[in-house]
Amino acid sequence: MVTTLRQGATKKSIRSILENLAKELKPKGVDVYKYVGKISLKKDALNIQRELRNEWE
Repeated sequence: MVTTLRQGATKKSIRSILENLAKELKPKGVDVYKYVGKISLKKDALNIQRELRNEWE
């Protein structure tokens, strides 16, 4: 997307352009904060990582 700012544009017009751009842009990815604290592990996370890495040997 291309937005052109003309010479002599006022602060008000620049702010309105930026607000319109912010409305059009959608955030990418997944909201990971909704999963924080939801997983209950029976083992230590570090031990699980070590087991997964050692399975190739």
